[in-house]
Amino acid sequence: MKRAANHVLERLLDPISSSLNEEAARKLIRLKADAKTRALVDRLARKCNQGEATPDELAEYETYVLAGDFIAILQAKAGLRLSRRRQPA
Repeated sequence: MKRAANHVLERLLDPISSSLNEEAARKLIRLKADAKTRALVDRLARKCNQGEATPDELAEYETYVLAGDFIAILQAKAGLRLSRRRQPA
């Protein structure tokens, strides 16, 4: 199911990534969650993997995972866009 969701995200994000200028693409590629958010996601992941997460924690973790996938796909598309711009036609 995750592959199907990623495929849908990729298709939906094509128009967004194709509209990025070089500066926006570079900023997007450098985008990272702050340390506090990364620590929270790590804690939620541990609880989920150990079967100790509450339903609310599981839903929160799934939201972070989906957001991470969304951002990762956009970052990959931005990187491809930049690399294509550098290649001679």
